[in-house]
Amino acid sequence: MRRHRVPAWWSDAKLGIFVHWTPASVPAFAPLDSDMGDLLARGDARAMAWSPYVEWYENSLRFPESPAAQFHAATYPDRDYRSFVAEFEAGLAGWDPEGWVARFAATGARYVVLVAKHHDGYCLWPTSVVNPNRAGFHSNRDVVGEMADAVRKHKMRFGVYYSGGLDWTFNEHPIGSFSDLLVAQPGEGYAAYAEAQVRELIERYRPSVLWNDISWPARLPQLAQLLADYYAAVPDGVVNDRFMPRSPLWRVARSTLGRRMLDRMAAHRAAADQGIVPPKPPLFDVRTPEYTVFDSVQRTPWECVRGIDRSFGYNRESGEEHRISERDLLWSLTDVAAKGGNLLLNVGPRGVDATIDDAQLQRLGWLADYNDKAGPAIMATRPWVHPAGRADGGVEVRYTARDRGVFAFIRLALPPSGGHLEPVRESPTKVVLREIHATAGSTVTMIDGRPLNAEPTVDGLRIDLLAPLSTERPTVMILRDVDAT
Repeated sequence: MRRHRVPAWWSDAKLGIFVHWTPASVPAFAPLDSDMGDLLARGDARAMAWSPYVEWYENSLRFPESPAAQFHAATYPDRDYRSFVAEFEAGLAGWDPEGWVARFAATGARYVVLVAKHHDGYCLWPTSVVNPNRAGFHSNRDVVGEMADAVRKHKMRFGVYYSGGLDWTFNEHPIGSFSDLLVAQPGEGYAAYAEAQVRELIERYRPSVLWNDISWPARLPQLAQLLADYYAAVPDGVVNDRFMPRSPLWRVARSTLGRRMLDRMAAHRAAADQGIVPPKPPLFDVRTPEYTVFDSVQRTPWECVRGIDRSFGYNRESGEEHRISERDLLWSLTDVAAKGGNLLLNVGPRGVDATIDDAQLQRLGWLADYNDKAGPAIMATRPWVHPAGRADGGVEVRYTARDRGVFAFIRLALPPSGGHLEPVRESPTKVVLREIHATAGSTVTMIDGRPLNAEPTVDGLRIDLLAPLSTERPTVMILRDVDAT
């Protein structure tokens, strides 16, 4: 198991689409004040009651003082969380999986990961594994199967997310802090239930990605056998880094002193990582930092996991100021690819009518337009000797490589205040790439093949560009037969 290697298809992909779609997307509410990393960094025993993740709505309701509980009391005074299932399933009547997936495929994404079961325990497939606490808590329509068929029709890989660590139909303990995550993990009987469901997902849908969350309820030997059987069924499958097996160390969370220690450790780590970076379990293929990226190329394959706004599930409260901008989205994909990672960008559909809102479709459109031109410099590339650089005049640089070609992405940085730079008035614009050493056969072209004049200097390779640099979209060039300085 430890010798398993990530298949080439995943390393080549660079972009995947995550889909969080649960009954919580019917009320579609979460506060917008903080992101999850900030909440964990506070060390507050009730911090997660203020979770910006809509899919945590049911947990937030367990804290009467939380914004979600107050919203729910005002909007749905006589309803519990389970009542949203009926509206969610009614919305499925208008679901168009082909329309969704066509938009995903247009972005250049190579794989799609669908949440099959989140922490609320509701399953998006007609599972034959009986939930002993909430029988029939699943969709009668095979959402997972239909999505898998649509994704594969568009020549992408299909994966499933499964919440192995939490299931609120088995354990409803309110989660306010990191230590509560351990206390809330279900006990006896759940491990067999979770394994049976994951085995069912593997047998029915043969997912190319097996994406678990939080932890795994069984011990390491049982987990190893499950993953070995998965690889036997899907030899080029990929497993993420959230299969932390059950351990006696979890007993630390049973004492007040132990919980305080765990919460301090979690707060320190969240502050240091500026986001969520799961601890490494014994068995995994890829790392999954959440709403944060690594600073450099990693020895281990990795993907940045994030939503379009501060939530994964659809949040009706989000405004433009809470959503990722075009500038940041395109640079995020570029930066992650330069460091050898993938971007797993989440889409959160609406629960009431099974549609994707315009703001999210707009961002899928930005990616589609960008990758229509820059895709060959991103997909199936590997990190170059220097993944990043900085040129004079506030120019940011990222590099990727394939064969004998080096791809350079350049853009103007914004001033620290966040305002906009004045447009470059020189024509043509010149930029010096300090990391590049030209050889006798070196050539430089735009990504579309238009040649650029380039001259070696003592400071690096000076290039005359055809147009002023933008602060929004990177300018992409191909440098052939060059060396690193």
